[in-house]
Amino acid sequence: MRAGPSQEEIRRYNLGTLLRHVHLGGPTSRAELTSRMGLNRSTIMALTADLAAAGLVREELPRETGRAGRPSLVVRPESARIYVLAFDVGVDRLVAARVGLGGVILDRRESVRQRGTFDLAEVISTLAGFARQMVRKTRPDTVCVGAAAAFCGAVRESDGTVHFSPNLVGPIAELPFGEELSRKLAMGLPVAVGNDANLGALAEHTRGVAPGCRNLIYLHADVGIGGGIIAGGHLLGGHEGYFGEVGHMIVNPGGRPCGCGSRGCLEAEVGERALIDHAGMYGRVGREAVRTLVEAADRGDIAARDSVHRAGDWLGIGVANLVNIFNPEVVVFGGTLRELYLGSAAQVRTQINTSSLPAARANLRLRTTALGDDVTLVGAAELAFTQMLADPLEMLARVSP
Repeated sequence: MRAGPSQEEIRRYNLGTLLRHVHLGGPTSRAELTSRMGLNRSTIMALTADLAAAGLVREELPRETGRAGRPSLVVRPESARIYVLAFDVGVDRLVAARVGLGGVILDRRESVRQRGTFDLAEVISTLAGFARQMVRKTRPDTVCVGAAAAFCGAVRESDGTVHFSPNLVGPIAELPFGEELSRKLAMGLPVAVGNDANLGALAEHTRGVAPGCRNLIYLHADVGIGGGIIAGGHLLGGHEGYFGEVGHMIVNPGGRPCGCGSRGCLEAEVGERALIDHAGMYGRVGREAVRTLVEAADRGDIAARDSVHRAGDWLGIGVANLVNIFNPEVVVFGGTLRELYLGSAAQVRTQINTSSLPAARANLRLRTTALGDDVTLVGAAELAFTQMLADPLEMLARVSP
C-alpha cells in the first residue's frame, strides 16, 4: 500500500494552493483564504508568513470595512518582484511580455512579422531581444520564475517541439522552438511551449469570460482555426499534446481545399481566406481585414454579409459537433472568430439548435473572449507560472541567485 502524504508534502501543497488563490483572485483576506481552503486560522497565518518571508506575497491592513472588530489582514501577490516571461508567436506578429505574479502585465513588446516565411533564428532573436530589454529594466530584487510561449501550430507537449504549422511554416518534421528560445535567453530556464488555442482555453478558464468553469471550449482563429478544451476542470492534451485541431474537422465534404491536404475542413470554410474570398476582397489579409469585412456586413454590404452569414452557418455546424461530443457549459470565440461570431450569431445559433442534441445544448452559453488579442499571451503566462504554483518555495530556491 502507498503511504499517505508526509507533513512536508501537505505543507507544500497548501503553500501552492494558497498562492494560487492569491495569484488568480488578487488580494484576498486571511479570513477568505481560511474559508476557501478549509484550514484553520493558525495554519493560514503560518502559510502566509512563509510565503511573505520568501517575498512572494505581502500582508497589509484592508481598507475600511465598516465592520466592528479586528479586520483580517489582506494577502497580496508581490507582482512587481515575481514575474514570468510570456511569448506569443502568431502568423503575422511576435509578442513578448513580462507578467507579474497575479497576472499583471508589467512590460510588453510587439512587432509585425511577414507572412509566408519563417526564419527560426530571426524569430528567436527577436523574442530574446525583447526579453533582454524588459529584464534590463527590472529592479535588482526581481526574480523570473518561468517562461512560456504560445505558438500557432501543433506542439509536442513533452519538449516544446513544433510539429505542424501549415499557416506559418508548413508541414515540418521538427522545430525545436522551446529549446532554441531557452538557449538564446540564457537565463537557465526552460521555455514551455503550447498551442495557441490550448493556451487561450487556459486563459479564459483562469482569467477570462469563464473563470472556474469546468467544461468549456475555446475556439481561436488567426489564418487557421484551433480549439482548446477544458473538461472536468482540466485542459485536454491528447497523447503527445496535439489535441484540439478542431479546424481540421470536416464540416463540408468535398468543400474548399484546406492547407492540411483535405477538403471542407472547418478552417477551410470559416477561416480568413474563405471569408475574404467569398466577399471578393482579394489581396486583403490579417485581423484588420476580417474586422473591416464584418463591419461592412453590418453596414449592409451584400457580398460581405453573404460571406459572414455563410461562414456563420459552417461555424455553427462545427460548434454543434463539438457540443454533441463534449457537452460544454461555455463556448468562447477568440481571435478573428470573435468578430465573425458577433456578425453571424443568428446563423451560429440556428445551426447549433438544428444540429446538436437538445440535452447537450440546454444550458450552453456562447461568449466572446474577455481578453481580446492578448488571450493567447495570457495563456502563455499562466503556463509559465505552473511550476511556481505547484511548489513555490522549491521553485524560488531553484531560480534565485
